Amino acid sequence: MNCHRVEALLSPYTDGEVGSLLRHSIERHLRSCAACAAKHRDLLALRARLRAEATYFEAPPELRTRVLALLADARAATPLRPGPQPDRWRWLAGGALAGCAATVLAWVVGSAVFDWRANQDLAAEAVAIHTRAVLSDRLIEVASSDQHTVKPWLSARLDYSPPVRDMTNEGFALIGGRLDTLDKRRVATLVYRHRQHTIDVFVRPESTNAPSTLRIVRGFTVARASGFGMDWLAVSDVSPDVLTAFVERLARSDASQ
Repeated sequence: MNCHRVEALLSPYTDGEVGSLLRHSIERHLRSCAACAAKHRDLLALRARLRAEATYFEAPPELRTRVLALLADARAATPLRPGPQPDRWRWLAGGALAGCAATVLAWVVGSAVFDWRANQDLAAEAVAIHTRAVLSDRLIEVASSDQHTVKPWLSARLDYSPPVRDMTNEGFALIGGRLDTLDKRRVATLVYRHRQHTIDVFVRPESTNAPSTLRIVRGFTVARASGFGMDWLAVSDVSPDVLTAFVERLARSDASQ
């Protein structure tokens, strides 16, 4: 077992994914090679750090309900048709049906998990952008409570014109805006103040990749609404009911005023 071979196997070895004979050979090499042993220690340290610091997303209970419902729909859509079959073909038909069922199951579960993960990742990305902005000195790039100042500034830097409205009379004061990159696209971010809370509202053309329901990520609420051909994704530490009502009201308002 040489260093080149061990380096290629270090990751699966660290994750316990090699057989006993191969594991024994790698361990013998690590005991005699300081360079490979150091690389192994680095991998162990990286794995420990990821487990300790990386964000962990726990699947919500509604995901299980959704998967079971989709499975029931798939079974109902492909009923078995009993009929006389020669014995010599019965094993082949059974295998084909089992293969089809496995394919349907994999597609259903995969689609449900992918949709949930995409939505959850977008919510987490929005929260990460919000927290970085609040903790840094770039919360606002155009500071104004005048929508006729914020809107032209944003529109001149984007390939679309985001609706902008001040809602001070309803307790949500527009204090400015900035540009961010969300879901690999440059978007407008409107910044509001509600009492002592800062609210970021990401405004972008309607997209299929958006959280469909209220999310709580790392203690922050992520609420979504749609209106004027735009997705409105609000992030803040205000209560979920307050944020939801605000973003829905904002999306329905006549932002042209």
